[in-house]
Amino acid sequence: MWFYVTGILTSATLAPEIDSSVLVGFPAAEKYLGLDGHPTTIYVRTVTSQTAAVQTVLAATANPEAPNEVDVSQPSAALTARAEAKGALNGLFLGLGAVSLLVGAVGVANIMIISVLERRSEIGLRRALGATKGHIRLQFLSEAILLALLGGAVGVSLGALATAVYAHSKHWSTVVPVLAWAGGLAAAFAIGAIAGLLPAIRAARLSPTDALRTV
Repeated sequence: MWFYVTGILTSATLAPEIDSSVLVGFPAAEKYLGLDGHPTTIYVRTVTSQTAAVQTVLAATANPEAPNEVDVSQPSAALTARAEAKGALNGLFLGLGAVSLLVGAVGVANIMIISVLERRSEIGLRRALGATKGHIRLQFLSEAILLALLGGAVGVSLGALATAVYAHSKHWSTVVPVLAWAGGLAAAFAIGAIAGLLPAIRAARLSPTDALRTV
C-alpha cells in the first residue's frame, strides 16, 4: 500500500522514536490500518513552565473514567536518567581503561628495568666506544616508547576488529572515530615515555667500568 509523503518533521529530541515513525491522520488510520479509534500513546507538547501542571491532569483528560490506567511519563526525566546511566557506564569504562594503562605502564617499566640489568655489558661497551649518557638515555627511552606503541597498536586493532564484528552482527555500519584510535596511540606513547624514563636514566648513570665488569 502506497502513501504520499506530505512533509518531514524536524528531529524530536525528547521523543527520538518519532524520528523513525510515519504519522498518518485518523481517517486514513481507521480506513487502511485498522485503528479502532482508541490510540495507545498520546504525545503532548506544552510550555516548559506549565509542564508540571499539565502532567497532573493528563491522565484524567486522556481517560476520565479510569485515570489510574494511564501511564504518564515526562521525556525529559527519561532523558536525564538515560544520560546519568550513560555517564556511569562511560565512567566505568574509563576506570577500566585507566587500570589497564596502569598495568601496562608497570609492565613496560619492569621489562625495561630487566633489560637494563641484562644489557649492562652492552651499555658499558657503548660508553667505552664514545656514547654519551644522553645517547644511552635516548636509546632505552625510545625502546620503551616503541614497545608501548606496539602494544597500543595491537590493542587498537583488536578494538576496531571487535567493533566491526559487533556492528556487522547488528547490521550497522562500522565507524571507528579518529579520536578513538589516535587517542589510544597517544596514550600508549605517553605511557611508554613515562614508564621508560626511570630505566633510561638508570641506564645512563652506569659508569663504563662498572658496566664492563659483567662482560
